Amino acid sequence: MNLASHPVFQSLAPVFLLIAAGYIAGRRGWVGQGAVKDLANLVFLLLIPALLFRTMSTVHIEQLDLRPIGAYFTAAGLLLAVSIAGRGFNRRSVVLALAGTFSNLVMIGITLVGLAYGQAGLVTLLTLVSVHALLLLTAGAVVLELAAARELAQQGGAAPRLVATAWSAVKGSVIHPIPLPIACGLLFAQTGWTLPAVVDKPLQLLGNAFGPLSLVLVGISLVHSPLAGQGGLALRVALSKNLVLPALVGLSAWLWGIDGLAFTVMVVAAGLPTGANVFLFAQRYRVVQELTTAITGVSTLLALFTLTLVMSFLSSV
Repeated sequence: MNLASHPVFQSLAPVFLLIAAGYIAGRRGWVGQGAVKDLANLVFLLLIPALLFRTMSTVHIEQLDLRPIGAYFTAAGLLLAVSIAGRGFNRRSVVLALAGTFSNLVMIGITLVGLAYGQAGLVTLLTLVSVHALLLLTAGAVVLELAAARELAQQGGAAPRLVATAWSAVKGSVIHPIPLPIACGLLFAQTGWTLPAVVDKPLQLLGNAFGPLSLVLVGISLVHSPLAGQGGLALRVALSKNLVLPALVGLSAWLWGIDGLAFTVMVVAAGLPTGANVFLFAQRYRVVQELTTAITGVSTLLALFTLTLVMSFLSSV
């Protein structure tokens, strides 16, 4: 089969060409660093909600299979725990463990899965997206607070309020422009109604704009990812994220008896590069901020090769 006509190439090439276009735009200064935040707000507060609500507005709950979600988080939770245990229980260790387990399901994953596996694959991915941040980020917030409390206690300070922090993390993950429109779309679908064309068409156009703009933003962000002096550890964490996690998810899914498209989408989701949300933890807890940014950049660059490997393997079995 000609490389240009291979399904994996046809799915990955548009994704990484748009990321490359964003990188060029960032390097040339066509988009100033101050404008990136405004564009990111446009993507997260308008384009993503439109896409997610419209996609899920025709999905009935009885059509959803939640077993792939269980398989995914069994593997992600195991890798998170092993990573923390291997480096010691402290803030640095927890943030690095999150960097090795938190996938960029939205900015890269939605477009890639939509191109590669169509609407059915996208529904499977969005089911994962709806709880991904809630489970991993809430777990990360709680474990980070425990680690911070332990470090503070060792210094003779007072421990922070763990319950309040956990509740804040849960609330922030639910009232969020990603899981909220998914939930609203599902609720709308259960009514049996259909969106009128005058509403559906604008939502479709907004959703169509999400893919290219989000990928261009990923490319622009790579321009501002400092890699100097961070290469060794950043590469190890990125390799763990891009290759170890999908291998574990694949094994977990097999043990759960999952096959077909759901198996493929879960493994590809696990093989996506590190999501930018991890940096928010590094920033909040003032630990390994530059390293976390470097991991995100290295993981994204590596994904060109590792996702090709993962998706080619999946297409051959």
